[in-house]
Amino acid sequence: MPQTIDFLLLPGFSAMGFISAIEPLRVANRFRGPLYRWRVLSLDGGAVQASNGMSVNADGALGEGEHGRLLLLVAGFEPLACYGLKLQHMLRRLDHEGVVLGGIDTGAMVLAEAGLLDGHRATLHWEALEAFKERYPRLQATQELFEIDRRRITCAGGTASIDLMLDLIAQAHGSELAVQVSEQFVLGRIRPRQDHQRMQIATRYGLRNKKLVKVIGEMERNTELPLNTQVLADGVQVTRRQLERLFRLHLDDTPSGFYLRLRLDKARQLLRQTDMSVLEVGVACGFESASYFTRCYRARFERCPREDRRLALPS
Repeated sequence: MPQTIDFLLLPGFSAMGFISAIEPLRVANRFRGPLYRWRVLSLDGGAVQASNGMSVNADGALGEGEHGRLLLLVAGFEPLACYGLKLQHMLRRLDHEGVVLGGIDTGAMVLAEAGLLDGHRATLHWEALEAFKERYPRLQATQELFEIDRRRITCAGGTASIDLMLDLIAQAHGSELAVQVSEQFVLGRIRPRQDHQRMQIATRYGLRNKKLVKVIGEMERNTELPLNTQVLADGVQVTRRQLERLFRLHLDDTPSGFYLRLRLDKARQLLRQTDMSVLEVGVACGFESASYFTRCYRARFERCPREDRRLALPS
């Protein structure tokens, strides 16, 4: 019998993450017959609009009919906008019935909110990772492309959905079929879950200097308690003046200026993706003074944090 996979689309879901999950199943069926069938579900049984404005019709509502053994929640920029007790109770009931639960893109946020990721590894889109860690500090969030941890499956979305499905196809029907499916998408290789979601620092910034790459990595890992320039220089065994020279030469910036922008970019993500107060966001990004945080934020984004948050909210 074909395996049934249910996809629960939440308003504003990632169309890319959803389509990238469906297509490998379609191609697997093309090569080996009816291995998979899928159903598209919504909260009320009606059509759901993706973040790109595309509308997808649902086959039914969550809780209607017989569910498959795997339910994947597909979300986007506002994963908790439609979260409530009804959805929470339904997800917990399905978990009690033995259904494997998963999330694509930011679907992991919904599972975490329902208390269904406790004790499990989970991943989600890198842009929402900091917000996830702030909201659920006890949970084990990773930056993998996808995670399969017992009866929980989470994925970063985008093209990582293809990698997740290829892994599931390989587990169920062999790696030969997974390779066949992969080649239909003109993929150079099947990425393992441990691959990075984002480009490596060297690629992202066009750098070849290993010391500079290492320093930027330390900056990205230490935004809440920023390291001073001397500590960063000591970490790569150069003088402070040498480090400043490297930043000027390769990035046309100073270490402190570059570090500040990293922290402000993280602050903007937290403001737009969490309900943390402006003060809490500032502290989480290494600003001890609310007034200094506001001044720096305005200089970077040309509006104060509260105004930026308000303008980013859906109308």
